[in-house]
Parts: sequence; structure tokens; C-alpha cells
Amino acid sequence: FKGNMAHELHKPTNVYRHSVPFPEDAPKVQGYDFNQGVNYKALMQSFYNTGFQATHFGQAVREINRMIEKRKQPWNAPDKGDGEKHPPFCPCRSSCTIFLGYTSNMISSGVRESIRFLAQHRMVDVLVTTAGGIEEDLIKCFAPLYLGDFHMSGKDLSGCFCCRIGNLLMPDHNYTLLHIWITPILEQMLLEQKNQGVHWTPSKMIHRLGKEINNPESVCYWAYKSDIPVFSPALTDGAIGDFLYLFSADTPGLILDITEDISRMNSMALAANSTGIIILGGGVAKHHICNANFWRQGADFAVYVNTAQESDGSDSGARPDEAVTWGKIKAEAKPVKVIADATLVFPLLVAETFAVSANKD
Repeated sequence: FKGNMAHELHKPTNVYRHSVPFPEDAPKVQGYDFNQGVNYKALMQSFYNTGFQATHFGQAVREINRMIEKRKQPWNAPDKGDGEKHPPFCPCRSSCTIFLGYTSNMISSGVRESIRFLAQHRMVDVLVTTAGGIEEDLIKCFAPLYLGDFHMSGKDLSGCFCCRIGNLLMPDHNYTLLHIWITPILEQMLLEQKNQGVHWTPSKMIHRLGKEINNPESVCYWAYKSDIPVFSPALTDGAIGDFLYLFSADTPGLILDITEDISRMNSMALAANSTGIIILGGGVAKHHICNANFWRQGADFAVYVNTAQESDGSDSGARPDEAVTWGKIKAEAKPVKVIADATLVFPLLVAETFAVSANKD
């Protein structure tokens, strides 16, 4: 009897469960076949069916392309309720206002060129970054960063007056060049504040720096040229803060108002017909954008690219679904988080979305 029972239990029909049939149109897992030759466009398109983070990449491409399609529609000024149209608080040019946020290391790296492309061709409406995302963009107009190695000795580099950003190297002297350039601009800003009543904010200062740098390699320059506001609520958290500290010690009185900037950014979100958010990394840039979208009951489209995990409860690592609970992304949205190094992923995302759209136009 025991032998017969074992025989019956080990029949496949008894071991394996009957699965619920999948729909005919259910996406099937399949990677790229290199027997077809090397076709990079087809390779990128195959990611959607590859699985894991490759599939998230494919979903991010679709989500960004949805933003772009929505953006092609004209912007309709919202009614304030009394028949009067709500005034535009930003250069709203379309039915989808796209917020792009990024941490400073994106500008330290070659991702700067991808972000500059978007600003140059007015493919996004709002930029949000950290102090380093501004100062390192400007620094690169004067002197380069260099490739190094993650394992280079901190002691040896310190002795050479060279700072390491991952596997990138920033000579200390680069900051000297920026300091020499920015000081007379700060002097002029103070004069305009005193004599003309100019009310400076971080975004107005960045706009001015973009104008003064007058270099087409710069993100800030193209943001200035394209009338794209750049918000940096932590603008003093870096070398620019050091320069303001030194300047104010000798010539006190320059004021940067962050209250006006938060009012402007939140009002831009409120004035939008719909919003899309693309965020590289975490920290202040991520939360600043998400919180602005809270005021309009959430963003309509969202793509995160970062390597942070949610296990420590940080906002940087939080998945989009957590933002839904706060009302920062709409419940009916289809947000995507790609867990990957943005230096690998973002240029490919731009290639499959914004760059294609630019070529069509």
C-alpha cells in the first residue's frame, strides 16, 4: 500500500497545481535575440519584456512618453471660481507641467549633458536640485572634473588638494575659480537689492547666474534662456553657501527669500492642468517636488530612478506608492521606480523618450 501511495503522490497531476489560464494578450518574458544583429533601438524596446529592473525601465519609458503626449496639448488656465482665469505662475506651455529633480552628483557626472539637452529644448518646465547641482554646473564652465577610482586613498587625495566624488575627482582650485567669478555678481546683486528694491530668491539668483555664465554647456544657462525656473531650497548647503558666508562677513545685507520661492513653486503645481515628475536620486530634490504636487492632490505621472531602499523609512528610498498615501501622487496614476544607477539609466531614458520626440518635431 505504501508503495502504491508513493507512486500516486509522485504523479505530476498530483504534485503540480492547476494554474489559472493567462489571458491571450498577457505580456510574455522574452529578451533580445542577438542573432538578429545589434539593433540598439530593438534592444531598448526588449527591456519591457525582460523582467526585473529592465521591465521597470520599459515601464518608465512608457510613463515618460505619456507625459510627453499629454504635454503636446495646449495649457488651459484654471478658473478661480469667480469666472476669472487663474494667472499663470510659471511659463506653462502645455497641458502637462513636467518637474525634473536631480541630486548634485548627476551634474558632477556626465548626466549633466542629458539634463542640459532637456533644458536647451524646453522639454521640461521646472528643475529642482541641490546646491551642488548649481555650483558644479557652473564650475564645469571654468574647469573639468576628472575620472578617478572609488578606491583612491582619501589621505593621498587630500594631500593633493583634490576632492573625490565617487570615482570622479574635483580639484580644489576649481572652487577658487568659481569664487572669483561669483563675488562681483554677489556685489551687484546687493546693489540692486539696496538701490532698486530687487527681492532675491534662490531661483532668481540661479536665473541670474545662468545669464552671467553665458556658456551653452551649462544647464543653468539654458534654463535662463528657456525661461525654466530652477529651485534649490538648500542653495546654501555647499560652496555657494561658503561664498555667501564670506561675502556677508565683509559686506552684510544680501537676502535670499525661500518663502517666495516655495509660494511660486506650489502655485505652479496648482496652475498646471496635469503634472509629471521625474526624479533622479532622493533627498531634498525628491521631496520638494512631491510636496509641491501635494497641493494639487498629486502628480498624474511619476518616474523615480534611484538605488535607495525603503527599509530604513527614508523618503529617499520610499516607493511611489508611499507618496500616494500622502496625496503627492494620484491614486489612479501608474508611477514607476527604477532601482538603478541613474548614470546608466537616465541617458537611455532620454534616448527612448525626449530625444525621439525632439527628432520628430
